[in-house]
Amino acid sequence: MKLVVFDFDGTLMDNETIDELAAAYSINDEVSLITKEAMEGKIDFFSALTKRVALLKGMPLSLATKVAHSLTPMPNAKECIDRLKEAGFIVVCFSGGFSLATEYFKEVLGLDATFSNILHAKDCVLTGQVGGSMMFSDSKGVMLKSFASMLGLSKSDCIAIGDGANDLSMFEYADTRIAFCAKPKLKEKATHIVDTKDLGLIADIVLQETKC
Repeated sequence: MKLVVFDFDGTLMDNETIDELAAAYSINDEVSLITKEAMEGKIDFFSALTKRVALLKGMPLSLATKVAHSLTPMPNAKECIDRLKEAGFIVVCFSGGFSLATEYFKEVLGLDATFSNILHAKDCVLTGQVGGSMMFSDSKGVMLKSFASMLGLSKSDCIAIGDGANDLSMFEYADTRIAFCAKPKLKEKATHIVDTKDLGLIADIVLQETKC
């Protein structure tokens, strides 16, 4: 048994969900400023997440859902997942983003499971609050360690694919680590680097690496 874990925003999707939500709610500049601070290391992932989601307070849930379901999958995303599942892999997604998007694309792409955060809503509008299993910079690593332990998998059985700093923690628990159109910090820890937006290349690498 082998486990493949994908990041969602910027990896499976050619979008960042929070940016698309911000654009639809006309708060682009405010959200971009917080994102910039996070990338510069001025605030941590949890703070950046909660501050950005707070700006979405009052957004109609119907609009947020429409935006989340309108994201653009990376080229050959479904084909990649289909090939991996046909080869017997468990394929899941760990995302610091939101279940509104990940659960929808779980069905579209054929993922086995997704783990992400939940945008709270009341009376059909967002409250500006968020909760879930992917709230912190180390959440993906904690989840991968637990998931692998539950399935009886070693690091050599795990493949992690991502693009950003919050994917570093899951890289610690996978022997095959693929940086996909990624930030320099993630590339430093990767065993493989793909700079072309084509997830078919990911399937090629994974299947070659795990060939008996």
